[in-house]
Amino acid sequence: MKNYLELKSGSDVRGYASDIYENEIDLTEKAVFDIAAAFVLFLSEHSGKAPTELTVSVGHDSRITAEKIKTQVIAALTAAGVKVFDCGLSSTPAMFMTTVHLGCDGAIQITASHHPADRNGLKFFLPTGGLDPEDIVEILNAANEEKRAPAANGSVEKYDFMSDYSAILRRLICDELGVAEEDKPLKDYHIVVDAGNGAGGFYAEKVLAPLGADTSGSVYLEPDGMFPNHIPNPEHPAAMASISMAVLDSNADLGVIFDTDVDRAACVDPDGVEINRNRLVALAAAIALEKEPGSTIVTDSVTSAGLKNFIEDTLGGKHHRFKRGYKNVINEAVRLCNEGINAPLAIETSGHAALKENYFLDDGAYLVTKIIIKMAKSGKEGKNIFDLTADLKVPAEEKEMRFGILVDEFRSYGECVIEGLQRWCEAFADKGFKIADDNHEGIRVSVLDGWFLLRLSVHDPVMPMNIESDSKGGTKKIVELIADFFRNCQFLDCSAMENFLNEGNEDEL
Repeated sequence: MKNYLELKSGSDVRGYASDIYENEIDLTEKAVFDIAAAFVLFLSEHSGKAPTELTVSVGHDSRITAEKIKTQVIAALTAAGVKVFDCGLSSTPAMFMTTVHLGCDGAIQITASHHPADRNGLKFFLPTGGLDPEDIVEILNAANEEKRAPAANGSVEKYDFMSDYSAILRRLICDELGVAEEDKPLKDYHIVVDAGNGAGGFYAEKVLAPLGADTSGSVYLEPDGMFPNHIPNPEHPAAMASISMAVLDSNADLGVIFDTDVDRAACVDPDGVEINRNRLVALAAAIALEKEPGSTIVTDSVTSAGLKNFIEDTLGGKHHRFKRGYKNVINEAVRLCNEGINAPLAIETSGHAALKENYFLDDGAYLVTKIIIKMAKSGKEGKNIFDLTADLKVPAEEKEMRFGILVDEFRSYGECVIEGLQRWCEAFADKGFKIADDNHEGIRVSVLDGWFLLRLSVHDPVMPMNIESDSKGGTKKIVELIADFFRNCQFLDCSAMENFLNEGNEDEL
């Protein structure tokens, strides 16, 4: 039997659930049963209820292995006497909301986010929010030992919570705009949705259309776990090209794109310009700070220098960079709030955005709904919502490269590389290297007209490095300055760096 700890992926469980691409299945039906059974014990302990007193909702995205995995999850829950709401095709945020609106003691979403069709996984929720990585370790350790609650007879009830959740979003729009649903508050707007064949098609059909929006030109709303049209990931160039084209072809006012399980999103303006990564953070920050001026916006570590200036100088807020990982960013915002520092928004450049007003739940549909509300309000005032971010300075170049770590003890080696790079930059301070004073992850250094950030991957033996420059060709100049340091790191694979530095040299020859 495999060690189930190998299925841990941050604060989720993920693995290969199909062999369609010839990968060995490790998220087996037995693994799913054992892990779900262990979650019952975890939930019982944290709720103070006996397993037979628990109610748990179960949902899934469009993946090809969803039904197979759901069968095992429900079997494990009901074998412990749990009452189960089978919510069918659902978004991840909606599953959390069952703890709010249905009184569920816990929730399980079957998803592997944007990963390929052969992957799947489990996300767990308590009424207090998603689990932390240490909680996943506890559950997987119990699963390894095949711990079980006493056998009992649970029950299963099918429940279409996505209709309830859609009504919640419609009500939010109507309440904020001060109108009734029958007034069709979005009748003057053409909004197209790209669901990437995931679970997000409901947004066009059950949120926008009932409020009068023209959603013609929307694409890939049909669930298809093979994802035949593009990777369902708002960070992926093909995905953003898809929604940009849909906007331009339809002459729409706004384009919206979700990842598979709708906990991430991005937008496109009427000109087909992408509003993701730093632009999305800027727009979300502008909306949040309008309501709570002077407060703190928490982001991950790779946000741009221009974004920090925009949040602090243009919007009058405070920018708090923290570690990569959506749960890290959310937990940091919660910590600040608990210390009396108002942090209404926690957002990653990946598109994970959690608002304090929405239980600090990372919810792509909720973020998009807030953007649409602001768009409608701005329209009534004769303004353009996209003017909110007109002062955001966008870098001329951005680059990410990844250094593979070639030793088994990759984490300790990576930490040594980061410490070495800090000493190296301090020794060459006369060349303009300035180490950031707000490092919470890896090392971020300003140099020339840009910066670079080297960090350890959360899960893999890899060191990603993000680079940004305000001039064309600037990222290569920055890499040239630091290349010798990496070449002297014996157990780093520097091929990506060398390939980048050699780009274009063939043409010169």
